[in-house]
Amino acid sequence: MTRIAILKTGSTYPALSERYGDFEDWFQAALAGNDSNRLDIHTIHVAEGDEPGDPGQWDGVIVTGSPAMVSERAPWSEVTAQWLAMAVKAGRPVLGVCYGHQLLAHALGGKVGYHPDGRESGTFLVRLNGKAASDPLMSGLPECFPAQLTHLQSVLELPPGATLLASSDHEPHQAFRYGDHVWGVQFHPEFSAEVMRAYLEVQTPALQKEGLDPQALINAVTATPDAGSLLPRFAERVMQRP
Repeated sequence: MTRIAILKTGSTYPALSERYGDFEDWFQAALAGNDSNRLDIHTIHVAEGDEPGDPGQWDGVIVTGSPAMVSERAPWSEVTAQWLAMAVKAGRPVLGVCYGHQLLAHALGGKVGYHPDGRESGTFLVRLNGKAASDPLMSGLPECFPAQLTHLQSVLELPPGATLLASSDHEPHQAFRYGDHVWGVQFHPEFSAEVMRAYLEVQTPALQKEGLDPQALINAVTATPDAGSLLPRFAERVMQRP
């Protein structure tokens, strides 16, 4: 069986986890589009100090989002960054999502910090660039598609040698590839429209304080099947590797 590690870097809001489950549940549900008999998925709670062990024991690695901030350099986060650098060097396929995207960039020599224009939360259009057309993970996706997003920090500078694959009006670094087996995406392929609306409801006081219109953002939420297809695409690529 194909062994995939989900590195859990935090948890969602308690109000959401009671209704919808937590990050690992959403990733596993999205990955279930593949033949479940071929996937052996394990969640490692790195934010709680659990260790993923030798990178060689995993066929693929997914890194979740988190309420933490990469720039805070929490000890568990820095240890996980060091492990990710080893996993990349060992040739393990890796997909980082939101915090995982930022942590992966940090691990590979990029720069992460607060976005100069503030928060991005809701459903927004992601635009692929020309290099995405030949990307092993993103080729075949529409040039422009909606995706769910919620973040305060961003990849401010890509790692040296990384290939930019996608941007949005707010975020220049929506997706990158490193080598031929490592990807980071700022958007959330694991989020349903229902989960995105619930995030915006919880975030309403903060959004209002920041001069944003929570109800308009909630009304604009749509389904994001193209963004969501990245997880089964990643799993399929992992399973096809020799």
